[in-house]
Amino acid sequence: MLDMIVNNTALFLTLIGIFGLIFGSFLNVVIHRLPIMLERDWQKQCLEFLGQSSEQDKKQRYNLAYPASHCPVCKMPLSFWQNIPVLSYLILRGKCLKCKTKIPLRYFFVELFTCALSIIAAVEFGFSVELFAVLAFTYFLIAIAFIDLDHQLLPDALSLPLLWLGLLANCFHMFVSNIDAVLGAAIGYAFFWTLNAVFKFITKKDGMGQGDFKLLAAAGAWLGWQLLPFVVLVSSIFGLIIGGGLLLYKKKKRTTPIPFGPFIAIAMWIAIIWGFDLTQHYLNFFGIHWIVN
Repeated sequence: MLDMIVNNTALFLTLIGIFGLIFGSFLNVVIHRLPIMLERDWQKQCLEFLGQSSEQDKKQRYNLAYPASHCPVCKMPLSFWQNIPVLSYLILRGKCLKCKTKIPLRYFFVELFTCALSIIAAVEFGFSVELFAVLAFTYFLIAIAFIDLDHQLLPDALSLPLLWLGLLANCFHMFVSNIDAVLGAAIGYAFFWTLNAVFKFITKKDGMGQGDFKLLAAAGAWLGWQLLPFVVLVSSIFGLIIGGGLLLYKKKKRTTPIPFGPFIAIAMWIAIIWGFDLTQHYLNFFGIHWIVN
């Protein structure tokens, strides 16, 4: 059975696409609920520090699995057919079946986006251990990027496991050597930390959050120190073009904070899919041969 799937490219990519759609639906839950869970936990810790009782303890428990999916306005529980990725959104025409509240288009987009990136990864890596590692890498980045877009928050609950998974994968030289991975994590964190320290010394303001430091450290853990310049360059280009364009379009001031995490995530994903080849082509232009691992 497994051999039939692996040897049939169309079937293999179709199954990966379906898996991506299903996981995209789960990522929508993570993107929506994780910030709420973190906020409740922070409030609880603050009240405990002040010696006050927490009202949260008396409220309904809330996590990624509970309560079951429901409309946030009318609270109607969603049946199975209303939870089918992409199809349910189209059948419902983007509205709650009962109260007709609009369902954010982002839910539809995240599912399709996750499906598309999963298929691209499958095309590049085929059926392999590396593919499943890259899929995990991709899903973490999608959740991280959209949470940062919504809340300007890069949760340690996602960034740190991503970093450790990268180091663990490269213990087996999956993408780079373990030494390159450890150096990449250290240099990635130190680079943004130093950049922010210099910026703060000059302007008396933080230029970026610590979440960005940890995300670039995760990039180094997966990609090695050699691809960190690629990630920084590509994320900066996307930040300049997209971020600058949004500031002009919405007529915001230059001091308006723009989350940088999504741009780092985009650059990281491009790097793990094509970064090694692109870097080698660039080095070949100068007659330099880079041997990975």
